[in-house]
Amino acid sequence: MRDNYKKENYLIKKIEPFKAKEVKNIDDLLSSLKNCGFQGRNLGKALDILEKMVIDDNCLTVMTLSGAMVPAGMGDLICVLMEYKFIDVLITTGANIIHDLVDSFTNGGHYVGSSDVDDSELFQFRINRVYDVFLPEDNYKLVEKELLHKIKEIFLVKKINITPSELLRKIGEKLENRSILSIAARKNIPIFVPAFSDSELALNLIKYMVRNGFDFQFDILKEVQIFANIISNSKRSGTLIIGGGVPRNWAQQIFPLLDQLGHINSMGYNYSVRIHTAIEYDGGLSGCTFSESKSWGKYSLDSSYVSVWCDATIALPILVTGLLQRLKIQ
Repeated sequence: MRDNYKKENYLIKKIEPFKAKEVKNIDDLLSSLKNCGFQGRNLGKALDILEKMVIDDNCLTVMTLSGAMVPAGMGDLICVLMEYKFIDVLITTGANIIHDLVDSFTNGGHYVGSSDVDDSELFQFRINRVYDVFLPEDNYKLVEKELLHKIKEIFLVKKINITPSELLRKIGEKLENRSILSIAARKNIPIFVPAFSDSELALNLIKYMVRNGFDFQFDILKEVQIFANIISNSKRSGTLIIGGGVPRNWAQQIFPLLDQLGHINSMGYNYSVRIHTAIEYDGGLSGCTFSESKSWGKYSLDSSYVSVWCDATIALPILVTGLLQRLKIQ
């Protein structure tokens, strides 16, 4: 037992039952949940921490985005976060980027589907399934064709030495429709895709190399250096982590790198909100806790953070809507 610790130290604040009739908006809902238990309380805490991040002019906010969030209908939500500069850096999977291009080129090319379906029949119809979302292969083919036109407009030579983030910026500048890529380019928000070759986007670029004579040489190590410079020039920083995987660890590994290079005096992100369904018990990296990350110097010892164990397609829309209401953004 801790010295000088008494029973009363554990019994400070009572649970306040959730009163649905008193809730007028999502901000109210999340504020009320803070006084309840389990993941509802964590989601309520998440809004407080996220608010601190986005209203702090000296805090760089990094969003990491795993999973198929764009085909699930979360793309516009990411656009809103960028439009209001609530995120300063986006680190994501290549899948979310290609699905963003699908929505951009086809005016929303994903369909409400079902997980209870004959996948062999879907294959015969050339319909790709992302759990309960359908994506016709024809839309992928249209993106392949339209993206090639953009590549030809951007580059006058076939041999191209570039970073993936610079390529995404150049493509975004050529897009007319509202999308993650176009808004990021307009707002000067870098998009990093650490596992760049793991996506339909990369497959398209390979096809351009084989069929059209392009020679893409991507400097993936320079990407890490670019991100390191961004972090180094920030007084404070925070993460909004959706899921886990490569985007999450790529964002977090930057502080151990800077420490090893001797480029910073303090360690770790100052804030973080994480929405995920991973568990820590199997030792997998996506289940790594914030506390474990502290041992690596990825989060400062006095950082404010909360982990929300929930499907991101539930928690993220609620959280962002609550943020907009709290900041009185219509």
